[in-house]
Amino acid sequence: MSVVTYGYAVWSPIIWLIVLLVIAAIALYVRSRGQKRYKKGTAQTDIFLSGIQVPPAEQRHIPAHNIYWGFFEALKGFYSAMMRPHTGILNDYMLWLVAVMAITVLVLIIVI
Repeated sequence: MSVVTYGYAVWSPIIWLIVLLVIAAIALYVRSRGQKRYKKGTAQTDIFLSGIQVPPAEQRHIPAHNIYWGFFEALKGFYSAMMRPHTGILNDYMLWLVAVMAITVLVLIIVI
């Protein structure tokens, strides 16, 4: 058995290439059947915001803390406890990594 002909059709790169080409052909056909009256730079490309006048681009930015406010508010107790050890200093993160790896190795040595 070789890498190219593994024995299973699912893993055959030739089959995957043929499937990809067929899907690309179908996608191009569907796309070619689309509206021909579409024009860039006209009212067709304007943002639709439920009939409300769209604010300028600098006012449309929504910070992530606003998007996930409910999620963070619901888990405030967990996040406040988890944010204390996070200093933002790479050395601290490496210390945590080495400590967790050492504990894992000790547990494996004791168990095995």
